[in-house]
Amino acid sequence: MTVTAETPPLTQKNRRRVVFPFTAIIGQDDMKLALLLNVIDPKIGGVMIMGDRGTGKSTTIRALADLLPEIDVVEGDPFNSHPDDPDLMSEEVRQKWEQEMPLNTVKHKVPMIDLPLGATEDRVCGTIDIEKALAEGIKAFEPGLLAKANRGLLYVDEVNLLDDHLVDVLLDSAASGWNTVEREGISIRHPARFVLVGSGNPEEGELRPQLLDRFGMNVEVRTVRDPELRVKIVEQRSQFDQTPQEFSQQYEEEQTKLQQTIVKAQELLSQVQMDYDLRVKVSQVCGELDVDGLRGDIVTNRAAKALAALEERTEVNVEDIRRVMPLCLRHRLRKDPLESVDSGYKVEKAIAQVFGLELDEEESSS
Repeated sequence: MTVTAETPPLTQKNRRRVVFPFTAIIGQDDMKLALLLNVIDPKIGGVMIMGDRGTGKSTTIRALADLLPEIDVVEGDPFNSHPDDPDLMSEEVRQKWEQEMPLNTVKHKVPMIDLPLGATEDRVCGTIDIEKALAEGIKAFEPGLLAKANRGLLYVDEVNLLDDHLVDVLLDSAASGWNTVEREGISIRHPARFVLVGSGNPEEGELRPQLLDRFGMNVEVRTVRDPELRVKIVEQRSQFDQTPQEFSQQYEEEQTKLQQTIVKAQELLSQVQMDYDLRVKVSQVCGELDVDGLRGDIVTNRAAKALAALEERTEVNVEDIRRVMPLCLRHRLRKDPLESVDSGYKVEKAIAQVFGLELDEEESSS
């Protein structure tokens, strides 16, 4: 999901609807950081956000989608095909591109697709009209939600209540960047590269460890307890509900600045380097915590590089690793489905031991 620097500054005129500004959201720093890092590098593998009801999970995700600049897409293409990148093109567009035929392009907002809990596999993946295919000899494909989410965000609220098979389908597509539909010997394949964001309430059950492990990052959001901060959040929301246009204009400059920061980070990401010794220590921490597989190592390295790019640096440092590693590993420590996800303290402790750091007082007392 690459965005371009030519996008004009955010204005009320070029918005289709007014959404609560991302930069106005108070607190929930881990959630905002994890979402930004996945936008900078979608290969991190998405975010699983667990927390109490009413903690701003959906608001934050929609605010991020509204913040992102417009992208160039091939006009009339249901897959949001990229006009220049063959890996993000549908078959039809790619054939035209290879034959050097002209492609009309338009600018669209980054797609933000909500997946309803009752969605069927056909609704998610798309369907093939077998009768039309056999009668007319053409591949009659009706695109699903994965097609619409290409180059955007796919949001699943209450993902822990979704059928495990559908979660598997989503994770497979998010990891590979492609969706394949096969019916009666007919096969259709199209790009489906998106940032998968799931949210849920732990009171309604956890995802199985095998599925949870496949999300790149895991964030726990908690209800704000400080009374003054709660009042500030309530007043802020009331102001937005009463005069959304005026409220959003107050944050227009911050929104534009963050938008430009994201663009720069995406461009800088390929130049970011991570020292060999740091990579060895990351893997050492994963080994100390008995993390199964290598996903934890890979995601931590990617997230640390994305954080360095976000802060306009080309070298990963220890602090980058310390900030992202709990979010990348805490959900990979569960071995038993009946266990709860670690708060992050075990990961912080292992990082401190391997890197020779001191634990923060807040962490050691949690």
